[in-house]
Amino acid sequence: MLDDGEHDAIVVDAADAADGSGALVLSLTLIAGAHKGELVDVRATGLGRDALDMLAEPCTVHVNDGQPTVTFD
Repeated sequence: MLDDGEHDAIVVDAADAADGSGALVLSLTLIAGAHKGELVDVRATGLGRDALDMLAEPCTVHVNDGQPTVTFD
């Protein structure tokens, strides 16, 4: 589990969610800080982008009370 705060990351894998909901499952590698090199999987909705378009996208994982949200640069 990540500490609360902001964590820089990059998308290393992305796929459509298996449930057909339109969500994406993103694998993010953290690129700085105490968790550098760790892999984090998140489920994302409302991106309006294809899974392949997400590969290598830089992003920030924001963790608040243990709940992550992701914003893209």
